Amino acid sequence: MTTVAQRTALRQAVSDYLALTKPRITLLVLVTTAAAFWVASKESFSIALFTITLVGTGLASAAAGVLNCLIDRDVDALMARTQGRPLPAGRVHPLSALLFGAVLSVGSFVVLAWGTNLLAASLALVAILFYTFIYTRWLKRTSPFCTEVGGIAGALPPVIGWAAATGEIGAPALVLFGILFFWQPPHFWALALGRTEEYRAANLPILPVVCGADATRRRSLIYTLALLPTSLLLSYPLGIAGIFYAAGAAMLGMGLIYLAWRDWRAPSPAGGKRLFLYSMLYLALVFLLIVLDS
Repeated sequence: MTTVAQRTALRQAVSDYLALTKPRITLLVLVTTAAAFWVASKESFSIALFTITLVGTGLASAAAGVLNCLIDRDVDALMARTQGRPLPAGRVHPLSALLFGAVLSVGSFVVLAWGTNLLAASLALVAILFYTFIYTRWLKRTSPFCTEVGGIAGALPPVIGWAAATGEIGAPALVLFGILFFWQPPHFWALALGRTEEYRAANLPILPVVCGADATRRRSLIYTLALLPTSLLLSYPLGIAGIFYAAGAAMLGMGLIYLAWRDWRAPSPAGGKRLFLYSMLYLALVFLLIVLDS
């Protein structure tokens, strides 16, 4: 008979393994993948193919999260924000995390290769390997450009969704990639600027640590400026979305530019927090507009 202590331990274990998958990031991955799939297959939508695509891509995102936590367990232990995670806190053994990440990775490839096509499966595998080894294991510990280069992996989910629906990588998929690629640095730096000393203590050479707050905010503004015209490419010349999307994306983009400019000219913790929160709202609304006006 299961005791209260055993049930509590089981709930804690499930919670810890779920935390390793970084559910909030996985949710973002699924939203962008779903939007790309919807736009790509609007004339021949298959709920079965859609479901398989989300399952496979979700497994890939979860795998990348687990392997990221495994590699980063030493630096996570040095930062207040992350030292309570399952691995640095000692609640999950590293070998168990490695096996969990490997199973999720293989599962993602098998599901996508079997249920969609080899291109989508290969893109998901590339995203896992790039995020794990190029970003987490190498650049994050050696270069202030880690956020920008690492953003390649983070921008691949809509390309996976497009490939799953069509079997190819079309121009709209590359624009969706560009939206996520240009969005990620301002989003991350707005958070990182408030925790610069934690990253410095962990000896992680992110941009605020190496180049300072002013240079980081200036580069963040540059990315928001690049994001606006990139997002409008879906309306013209590609014609994937209409004027409703174009107007909404333009207003949302100008709002993001304004907050990034204001945070640069008059920096404050409150301004950085506003930029961070607005960036999440921006991405959700832009992809919602894509779906509604595609």
